[in-house]
Amino acid sequence: MSALKSLSEVHRSISVPANASFVRKLLAFTGPGYLVAVGYMDPGNWATDLGGGSAFGYSLLFVVLLSSIFAMVLQHLTVKLGVVTGRDLAQMCRQIFPRWVNLFLWLMAEVMIVACDLAEVIGTAIALELLFHIPLPIGVVVTGLDVLLLLFLQKKGFRWLEAVVISLIAIVVACFALELIFSHPQIAPLMAGFIPARDLFTNQEMLLIAVGILGATVMPHNLYLHSATVQTRAHATNAKGKKEAIKFATIDSTIALTLAFFVNAAILISAAAAFFATGHQAVADISQAYQLLTPLLGVGLASVLFGVALLASGQNSTVTATLAGQIILEGFMHIKLKPWVRRLITRSLAIVLAVIIALLFGGSGLSRLLIFSQIILSMQLPFAVLPLIYITSSKRHMGQFANKTWLKIIVGAITCTIVCLNAWLVAYTLAG
Repeated sequence: MSALKSLSEVHRSISVPANASFVRKLLAFTGPGYLVAVGYMDPGNWATDLGGGSAFGYSLLFVVLLSSIFAMVLQHLTVKLGVVTGRDLAQMCRQIFPRWVNLFLWLMAEVMIVACDLAEVIGTAIALELLFHIPLPIGVVVTGLDVLLLLFLQKKGFRWLEAVVISLIAIVVACFALELIFSHPQIAPLMAGFIPARDLFTNQEMLLIAVGILGATVMPHNLYLHSATVQTRAHATNAKGKKEAIKFATIDSTIALTLAFFVNAAILISAAAAFFATGHQAVADISQAYQLLTPLLGVGLASVLFGVALLASGQNSTVTATLAGQIILEGFMHIKLKPWVRRLITRSLAIVLAVIIALLFGGSGLSRLLIFSQIILSMQLPFAVLPLIYITSSKRHMGQFANKTWLKIIVGAITCTIVCLNAWLVAYTLAG
């Protein structure tokens, strides 16, 4: 058995009313899904969605939708794993797999966390420059202070942390709802974008951005995070209680990920309407998008809302990436560090790299690094998805809650898609 509980300081700390209405129970389970949704609308998504919308119009909306569906299915599996086994994905891997496999999976997970943190550092630094004119190298260093926010939230309790995250998500959603209104997208081409484009399979540049969108949308660290955060709810541990917990936690994450889909689609749609439709097909840079939104849309608030949403997104991702890093380190290695110590270690690696790139190449270099971080995340996906599917399909570990045949077929198709796209991405990268 694992010597440590997932997020032991908040494990089963939130009570669930036994005999309450559907709404009250749903509210009790609401929270972990939104922590997960943060990763699906973090700054890394912005670069790939902006690039896809400005270069190919609405054509990649299908990829955004497909990625979101993948995410909903995979997060359902993580809910089942956490609720049924009482362990998170990292702990289950340590329990089941040989030591050398776990060491490899841990190293891949740490690379994933640094890549995720890198996106947050860059996104927040760019937002600080755009809104407050703070130079990028200084903005990158300032992002290290977000550890103070984390310490404050942890002392207040997990419900406070969830409330702040949901509030910041609401800001992002509101900002992009307004951006959609301002951009006046064409409805017919927009709807056609949800149909797979033939060019997706023949245009290598389009496929590369599509893989980037997949990596930015289906975030591997969320598979570890969600399997731990669902254990903050003190539900009944019998079969009936577990079944109910899976149902409500899945509803929670599905609603939250639907909001994340709206944000990702809104970014791509706004980019298509503002840039692709006006002949600015080369806009994939967040700073360039910020500068062009107001003059192209003719609305003074357009750029400001964009910057505010970016800042809120970056701060939100800070909290969830820290939790995921803590879960991964404790689960795989049984090493327990104070969250702020863990945060400083991970963020320091990201800050050093981002400062070097900012000093050498400026904003354009950081934008390229942001897209590269999403490709790295995409390449990490199989190393989190394959263990998750293996464990949740095992009757030995899941009992009556093991994946049914129809679900195995669906997750098998998702896995094949992810592995094939990543194999293509590796071959494409090695070929230069």
